[in-house]
Amino acid sequence: MSAGGARRGRRDNGLDASEYAVVGDVDPRVGEHLLDVLAAGGIAAYLQPSADLNPITRTTTVPSRPVDRLYVDRAHVETARGYLAQLTEENIPSSAGAARDPDVDAAWASIVAGYHAEVDPAAAPWPAAEGLPTEARETPASPDRGAVGTRADGPAPDGDGGGAPTTPERGTEPRRLPYAGDISGISLGRRPDEPSLLDGLDTFGADLPDDDEGYTPPPPPPLPRVSKYAAVGVLGIVAGFVLFFFPDLLPVDRALVTVIGFASVLAGFVTLIWRLRPDKDDDERDPDDGAVV
Repeated sequence: MSAGGARRGRRDNGLDASEYAVVGDVDPRVGEHLLDVLAAGGIAAYLQPSADLNPITRTTTVPSRPVDRLYVDRAHVETARGYLAQLTEENIPSSAGAARDPDVDAAWASIVAGYHAEVDPAAAPWPAAEGLPTEARETPASPDRGAVGTRADGPAPDGDGGGAPTTPERGTEPRRLPYAGDISGISLGRRPDEPSLLDGLDTFGADLPDDDEGYTPPPPPPLPRVSKYAAVGVLGIVAGFVLFFFPDLLPVDRALVTVIGFASVLAGFVTLIWRLRPDKDDDERDPDDGAVV
């Protein structure tokens, strides 16, 4: 079967006809078989992917499910439709079988409704209700824990070689589960000599060696004493400003008080500046002697 035609996706059966007509839309898998059947009957046909062209917007709409459109020779349209009907009838049983599948939604609804149903106290409990064996599985027991279905402090079972464990009556005593350490063989407890994480945090740094080289910070330097010249200078400045703002403190002329205040401020200022004289040792020190500690 050759592929041809100007349009993309066209598949024919190798026969040509002067005029074609549409028979219907078929599944691509059925269409390939239908082309072979029509070729055996001498009927020209081809398949074209189905698509709808909007006459206004000129947009092509492709169906959600792949479908091929069958074109056959116009003189044999009825014959081709008969073949197509036969293939469609052959596919009906498979679709009917799929329809007979159980309804999942209905089954789920019945399960949910069963949660609200009351249990009959006279009914057999599980697993006896389903015919399952009720024998308890043999499980290794630890010295301080009893086996499944037996009491840890109960008497040993009768019989040679240790009979099957006796199952206690229903409601007398709860069944004791096997110890996880007995089944896996791994001890779940901590070794006596292994400290816990909290113990390690509490004793962190206790085993570190003590610092042999102790460091004692030196005492802070004493506060510098105020020299008498600095005190005189500050007092002169303060007294001068007081005379400026309150010239009536002295029983003399206001102009004379202003002159005295100005002289006091000037004398105090000069005294403080004179106390800021540079150190002679800094001028005489050689700059190549290094840093002074």
